[in-house]
Amino acid sequence: MVVRRRRKTHKRRGSRTMGRGCAKRGRGSGEKGGKGLSGGHKHKWSYILKYMPNHFGKHGFVRPPEVSRRPAAINVGELNERLDELLQSGAAKREGDKFVVDVTKLGYEKVLGGGRVDRPLEVIADRFSEEARRKLEEAGGRAIVGG
Repeated sequence: MVVRRRRKTHKRRGSRTMGRGCAKRGRGSGEKGGKGLSGGHKHKWSYILKYMPNHFGKHGFVRPPEVSRRPAAINVGELNERLDELLQSGAAKREGDKFVVDVTKLGYEKVLGGGRVDRPLEVIADRFSEEARRKLEEAGGRAIVGG
């Protein structure tokens, strides 16, 4: 077969009807094979394969929200920074030289290890990260699970 040097449409430039017989025939969406993705499983299948290969079908898995729920968490550094505010509001109390903070009463489930701890804190929570546990113990405090 001979390779075309120019596109077919080039031949029709300058003609009134562009090869459609009369001007009326080129008006509707039927001339382009339907609106949108109509014909995607029929006469436009090669287009779908080339330009939209992942359009049809299901892809991946969505975990149920009750399984993938993230716990409400707070960093030990934030507890350290807000300690004065927590003492005033009664959310934390002082026992000797240590400060006791129950984060479950504040609505948090887990304590994370972000930030610096420079005061001895005893933190009560459901869960702790290893980093949070380490930082609390280095500052002279401890991590208490449950309450």
